[in-house]
Amino acid sequence: MPLKADLDAIDWKILRELQNDGRMTNVELSNRVGISAPPCLRRVRRLEEAGIIRGYRALLNAPALGMDVVAFCLIGLHHQADAELKTFAERTRGWPIVRDAWMVSGESDFLLHCVASDLGTFQTFVIEELASAPNVDTVRTALTIRRVKDEGLIAFPG
Repeated sequence: MPLKADLDAIDWKILRELQNDGRMTNVELSNRVGISAPPCLRRVRRLEEAGIIRGYRALLNAPALGMDVVAFCLIGLHHQADAELKTFAERTRGWPIVRDAWMVSGESDFLLHCVASDLGTFQTFVIEELASAPNVDTVRTALTIRRVKDEGLIAFPG
């Protein structure tokens, strides 16, 4: 697959470092990637302006905040015309319990990553919101047991 951005080895190092620790100072980042601070900052800004770096977030400990239920929902729609897919995708944005949503291929149409305070809250969402939403045909849920891997989105070689 062709690369969609013109990145050199330093850019890749910057991306790797920031994916691992988005809070480090520009000086620390520049030391880690082997260039001085001013060009490092210019490169980071260029990566941000190009949309390669989409933003920065704090990674929160959900159980420590009382959010003990993590589940995935596979959703099948009655009709998969573009308008219906867009309508359901937009509906997911209004459900705070849905933290991440993907349109997928195969037997289901959407994969939803849900986080709730307890099983009852999740069940209420599934029954009263998700299963009763217009055009929803099937809802299959999978409650997680424990997270076994938590890495950044992009894997870097070496």
